[in-house]
Amino acid sequence: MRSAKHLVIGAGVHGLSTAWHLAEAGEEVLLVDKTGLAAGASGIACGVIRNNYFQPAMSELMAACVEIWESDPETFHYYGSGYVALGDGAQEDDLASVFERQQRIGYDSELITGAGDVAEHMRTMFPDWRAPGLTVCLHEHQGGFAFNRDSMLGLASKAREAGATIEEGVEVTGFQYDESGAVTVVETSTGPIAVEQVVIAVGPWVASLWSMLGLPDRLEVAGVEREMWTYWYLQEGEIDVDPRLFVTANGSVPPVLHVDSHAPLHADSGELVTDQQWGIYFKQDRHSVQGGAAPLPQGHRFQVDPYPTGSVEEGFPDLWCAALSHCMGRFEGSRARYRQVRSGGVGAFTADNFPVFDYMRPNVFVAADSNHGYKMIAVGREIARVLGGEHSTLLHPFRYERFATGDLHPVSNSPYPWS
Repeated sequence: MRSAKHLVIGAGVHGLSTAWHLAEAGEEVLLVDKTGLAAGASGIACGVIRNNYFQPAMSELMAACVEIWESDPETFHYYGSGYVALGDGAQEDDLASVFERQQRIGYDSELITGAGDVAEHMRTMFPDWRAPGLTVCLHEHQGGFAFNRDSMLGLASKAREAGATIEEGVEVTGFQYDESGAVTVVETSTGPIAVEQVVIAVGPWVASLWSMLGLPDRLEVAGVEREMWTYWYLQEGEIDVDPRLFVTANGSVPPVLHVDSHAPLHADSGELVTDQQWGIYFKQDRHSVQGGAAPLPQGHRFQVDPYPTGSVEEGFPDLWCAALSHCMGRFEGSRARYRQVRSGGVGAFTADNFPVFDYMRPNVFVAADSNHGYKMIAVGREIARVLGGEHSTLLHPFRYERFATGDLHPVSNSPYPWS
């Protein structure tokens, strides 16, 4: 039987980052994935990298993540063009709180309030900006976006250069334990592997390995019983335009834009699309302009294989394209250029919609990212530190114990479950 001191399961952002940092620390590490590098959520992510989080723990962790993205933009295919969040109503207080926290931790951003000042700020970047009634703008001058699969291949190259072994086409099928409950052997489709430490970082497939480990699918959260996992479709698409259509007034790569609004939304024909609150995000992509809207809940049981992509509700293209035109004149008529692409996919959210990063057996560390994953490239560094016996102040707020103690993360007024 072959063996591995550290066995990492999953070749997405958390697994690759963990393997990289373990190997850099001189540890023996084997990473396996049942399909291949970036075959799941990390490989089709929209690629947005931001720190617009209402929760202090998320904000501090994301600041660390952005530092890593900034450390090697070429290998990570990262563009630090910034991130702009715009809103109205209850979003004003939320974004002000986020801004104050960013200032405390030294994260470069500015806050603009009042409809007139917000509109002026946006027209400075985009002269054709025309979205009315937005009263708050949080402009992060750090963050931006990266190209999904390319960035994961870059991360894999760092792991291999540091000495990690990566094997594709190896599916985990079970675990063997000793008397303490620690895993001694990981059973795989290519044979058993004796292990000292295991890291599970499989994104939306987490529930299946969670079950293999004998962990509960229901739990108490501050005295209320809840399902551990809830699945959501990520609604994303693109318009088939030259990405240079979406640049700033001086021709620069634009920040990622996120707009939440209560303004009635109309199609270019004048037909009402919605009179309810709506929200979208969009960015320049390699061959198009890409983005999405709020995800769709899919319940507590979901068949993840074959992995679904391009799963949007019928009205999504109309809403997203109408919102693009609502924001900028350059996007008028974009509905005819809409196309559905392999993006979005499905995410497995935890009981409180925030990650669990914790030991779930004596020698098994689980990275259940609750669909926050792609941007959180520093999690692997922190996991490597924990496996080396250090304490991670960044991961501690995401321990599993919080569900029982009620030490939960605050919830914002955003319509998105991850904000």
